Amino acid sequence: MGAPQQPISLTPEEIEEINTALSDTRHNVNNHIPLIAGAIALIKRKSEATEKCLTSLAQQPDKIQDEMRDFSDKFEKLLQITRD
Repeated sequence: MGAPQQPISLTPEEIEEINTALSDTRHNVNNHIPLIAGAIALIKRKSEATEKCLTSLAQQPDKIQDEMRDFSDKFEKLLQITRD
């Protein structure tokens, strides 16, 4: 990763943008966790729901990764961090 070579300044608006992006990411990731826990609990109680629950469980890691990637991209753009 290429960090900026010079100090950068962020406006209050840019800091707020980072904070909002972080808050949104945290909220969205936290929404995936109960889905995972709920699907596991449902599988334990009702084996006939296994197929549907496994489909939902299988999607959650990709959704979490997408959320983290989107936040990382916004963060790097605002801080002028480049990928080598």
